[in-house]
Amino acid sequence: MELTGLHPGLSGTVEIVVGEEHTAPHVGSGRVHVLATPVMINLMEAAALQAVEGFLPAGHQTVGIHLDVTHVAATPVGMRVKAHAELTRVDKRTLYFSVHADDEKDRIGEGAHERIVINLAKFDGRMQDKLKLIGRG
Repeated sequence: MELTGLHPGLSGTVEIVVGEEHTAPHVGSGRVHVLATPVMINLMEAAALQAVEGFLPAGHQTVGIHLDVTHVAATPVGMRVKAHAELTRVDKRTLYFSVHADDEKDRIGEGAHERIVINLAKFDGRMQDKLKLIGRG
């Protein structure tokens, strides 16, 4: 597998305007009507994916394997949130990212994220084998 197109410095950014569907009560992670932590995490992962997916070999993709973030400020419905990921290191198939998210006023979260490059055909084969174990494959 050729990963020479993946190098530190690649970055991705995604943004949303927080809607009711992005709040903690809606996703089941709390009762306060502010941006849910799982949604912020999803944005960080999406930014990491955006940073590298154009540089992956055909038939390959990345999946998240580790996330260590803080969520330090609340964001109300109606405010824009932007998540950013920067590839900081490549070690064989493992990609290391620095991630953060900001709303229109504050840094709301930051941390580290790791993704691994997978061969989609092999990955799908393993998932089909797993389904066979429970009689669904």
